[in-house]
Amino acid sequence: MNKSPPMPVKSAERTIRILEAYASACEPLALSELARRMSIPVSACHGLVRTLESRGYLYALGPRKGYYPTLRWLEKARAIAAHDPLLERVAPFLEGLAASTGETVVLGKRLELMVVYLNVIESRHSIRYSAQAGDLKPLYSSSIGKALLGAMPAAERDAALDRIKLARITPTTITRRSALEKDLAAAVARGWTMTRGENVPDVHAIAAPIRIAGETYAIGVAGPAQRIDANLQAHVKHLLKTCRAVEART
Repeated sequence: MNKSPPMPVKSAERTIRILEAYASACEPLALSELARRMSIPVSACHGLVRTLESRGYLYALGPRKGYYPTLRWLEKARAIAAHDPLLERVAPFLEGLAASTGETVVLGKRLELMVVYLNVIESRHSIRYSAQAGDLKPLYSSSIGKALLGAMPAAERDAALDRIKLARITPTTITRRSALEKDLAAAVARGWTMTRGENVPDVHAIAAPIRIAGETYAIGVAGPAQRIDANLQAHVKHLLKTCRAVEART
């Protein structure tokens, strides 16, 4: 059954946008500036700020000096992350894969017609693929997305492809359904997917699906095109070995 995207809850969305505004600004913000960055009325922003201030999540630096988040956000986030039932089990395998390949490693899961990154371990190279947990990527143009598409039952995959608009993101993005289906079939046959600059120019990536407690996830390895291509077979070997180990121990 096709699911419609959930309608956003205004209060929740605005709270998230406050965090994003401060993460972008990295400095105290006056009420008017915060409202401008969030694209909401000052009156609405004032109510949200006062609520967060009363709960200890924001504090005022003084008259006309603006507001800034307290460390309570960080403390709550650390407590949550420390007890994530999935990442607690999978993180050591992801770290091992990152060490073996030297590239950025990502764990992702399907969210409607997108992929949501659940964990990202970035390469230590100065030139690398950079991403963050919570990033959303299209199913059809990312290696993890293709791995998740390939792991779906045929009818479910066809239904998803019916809903996906194959927009061109880079010059190499696959925009014809027949070509995408051919690419997915080849990936399923060999056990891993690959993208060559289809989502981010000059970034190549490989991925493979895994099953954990009845749910499908995918692990990907991404980096600069030249480095990935030069070490492709070794990276594939490490990726598939990691996927087998995760499934065996979780």
